[in-house]
Amino acid sequence: MEKAVEKSNYFHGYISLTGPGTVQEELRRSQEMMLSTLHELTEAQWMHRYAPEKWSVKEVVQHCIDTERIMTYRGLAFARGEEGALPGYDENAYAALSDADRRDPSFILSEYEVVRASTVMLFDSFSDEMLFKEGTFSGNSVLQVIHIGRMVAGHDLHHLGVIKERYLRVES
Repeated sequence: MEKAVEKSNYFHGYISLTGPGTVQEELRRSQEMMLSTLHELTEAQWMHRYAPEKWSVKEVVQHCIDTERIMTYRGLAFARGEEGALPGYDENAYAALSDADRRDPSFILSEYEVVRASTVMLFDSFSDEMLFKEGTFSGNSVLQVIHIGRMVAGHDLHHLGVIKERYLRVES
């Protein structure tokens, strides 16, 4: 049975952005929303930073891809019975070393789509028993596998909101 995620849990905000659909439906919905925006961007928009020390849109999308890979590994590990706590990661260090700005947006979009297809297939493979297993990572964050999938979808929606608000907003 899916447990409610405590509001004090770091990932609650992301999970709360998802709707009532299955994990797979929410992953597909967030993907459709991301792609409908990203496919319309110009090269200048992909490279835009809203402040000097902030990520470019390319780096934001690469961050979403990296986070999805890390979180789905965690989901797989917990679904398969991993009992040890898994480490966290430094998202800023990963972004700095991603070299996303040199990559063509079409390759970033293709990578995003392939990773998401893999994530949906992974969650399709989990039984209900596996979906409701839980594990610990990033110090003391505890989530059920199902919440990891919802977190991935919600994380995209969060960053899509940031892209629309801070990167694509037209000043009047």
